[in-house]
Amino acid sequence: MTDYKHPEVLVTTQWAADHLNDPKVRLVEVDVDTTAYDQGHITGAVGWNWQSQLQDNIRRDLIDKSALEKLLGASGISNDTTILLYGDNNNWFAAYAFWQVKYYGHKDVRLINGGRKKWVEEKRPLTTDAPKITATTYHATGPDESIRARKEDVYAFLDKKKAAQLVDVRSVDEFTGKILAPPGLSETAQRAGHIPGAASIPWAQAANEDGTFKSADALKELYGKKGIDGAEEVIAYCRIGERSSHTWFVLKYLLGFGNVKNYDGSWTEWGNLVGAPIEKEVAVAAH
Repeated sequence: MTDYKHPEVLVTTQWAADHLNDPKVRLVEVDVDTTAYDQGHITGAVGWNWQSQLQDNIRRDLIDKSALEKLLGASGISNDTTILLYGDNNNWFAAYAFWQVKYYGHKDVRLINGGRKKWVEEKRPLTTDAPKITATTYHATGPDESIRARKEDVYAFLDKKKAAQLVDVRSVDEFTGKILAPPGLSETAQRAGHIPGAASIPWAQAANEDGTFKSADALKELYGKKGIDGAEEVIAYCRIGERSSHTWFVLKYLLGFGNVKNYDGSWTEWGNLVGAPIEKEVAVAAH
């Protein structure tokens, strides 16, 4: 992992195992819900539910600063704690939580490379015991708008008022407009397709079979051949912002691009906007 621009934000499963009893480290398992967590989690890990704890479902937005402070405090996290995130779906929601706590200014947050999948495949132990937590008082900063894209940023790109590179990290079928969303998912849009000018680079192409990230050279080639080189601002989007957080993490920390934003409104916002330009394609070339 030393080939990455910022290898310090990624740890191995062994590093995580070696720090289970470190009082300065708090493990957090993040997923769309806590079903997997309830069935067994890494010893000492707190479980965060993306739907109910990281999202404000009334405002349809991120939780605000005070809500994040309460969540981190209740999780036993102080401002100087190393937050160690992992999750299912190859760390989609863990990457989202990484982006979200960075948005509110936490200094030391890291991902377990390979997430829950790799931990389980290595037959490392899980527990159903509740973690022992001493609540803290947490003080957030920010928000850091330099890592978040809004629909206005996308319009500025489309109107040629700003130079940017857009990356659509959804599946090819979502990008081409063949489907609105993967089957069985409730957050969707009125229209299918993609934002004009976006490059189609599905998030999973950045990961190995075991859920770990591909090498720095492989990642440079993957994005470079689609013209994503970080020379301009890069905006990543998906459906609800979780898969694009994974790509945001890759571009910002593993490849070291200087200006990368996650458009967390993503397709559930853009595909519902009246008059927002959309393109559809029957097919794209196989990768």
